[in-house]
Amino acid sequence: MSDKPRLIGLDIGDRRIGIAIADPLGITAAGLETIERQNSKIDVEKVKELAERHGATQIVVGLPLNMDGSSGEQADKVRSFASKLARATGLPIVYEDERLSTVSAIRTLTVQGVDTGKNRDIVDRQAAAIILQKFLDRRSPPPSA
Repeated sequence: MSDKPRLIGLDIGDRRIGIAIADPLGITAAGLETIERQNSKIDVEKVKELAERHGATQIVVGLPLNMDGSSGEQADKVRSFASKLARATGLPIVYEDERLSTVSAIRTLTVQGVDTGKNRDIVDRQAAAIILQKFLDRRSPPPSA
């Protein structure tokens, strides 16, 4: 377990859950790991164990809204999973708009020379980091010049 409280970010998909973690100061996010989905109960337990191991105090969940900002079927699935996770962990859940996070992740990784077609787990991890970083940037005041 970490000395300082940490935030974790999730990119929840039907096949995988990308997980990211914030540094102890809550300034930057980095991809941590990817969980292959099995079933809701096992998936919740895996995320719970990871949150406990890293001393998470809050979980930021990417909410897949439609491009017009409306909520659809996938957003409902994510909310359902997040609700189960909140009950299992006792941690607060915060939703962060995840529109285009996967597109951004693919672009970032492609620039780095990563074959995103064969490394979907890395894409999901990077998308989770983008979601978490967006949350961290919004909540922190910009550094003074």
